[in-house]
Amino acid sequence: MTESFSGAHSPARALHAERTSTLEQIAALTRDWEGIVESTGQIGVDDEHDPEGATIAFERSQVESLLDQARRHLADLDRAVERLGEGTYGICEGCGRPIAPERLLARPTARTCITCAAR
Repeated sequence: MTESFSGAHSPARALHAERTSTLEQIAALTRDWEGIVESTGQIGVDDEHDPEGATIAFERSQVESLLDQARRHLADLDRAVERLGEGTYGICEGCGRPIAPERLLARPTARTCITCAAR
C-alpha cells in the first residue's frame, strides 16, 4: 500500500521522523519529571499541607501523563514499522481495504481507514 507515496513522503521516512521526534519528547519529559522529583525531595514538600504541594503534585501528574502518552505513541510507531516490514502497512485492520494516503500522512500510525475509525 506504500506505492501511492512519493519518495519525499515515504511511510518509512515519516515513521522514522516521528519516531525520532517522539524519542526526543520522551527524553525531555523524563528530564522534566526527574527535575520535579528531585526538587520535591530536596525541600521535603508535604503535599497535604503546603499550598505549593498541590501545584507540584499536579505538575508531576501532568508530566507523568504526557510521558505515558508519548511512550504509547512510540509503541504505536514501532508497530507501524513492523507492519511496514510485513507489507501490511496502509491496510485497514477493520475491513482490509487500503487506508487513504492522506490519512497516513496525517497520522502515520493509523491502523484503520476513516470509515472503520468512525465506528
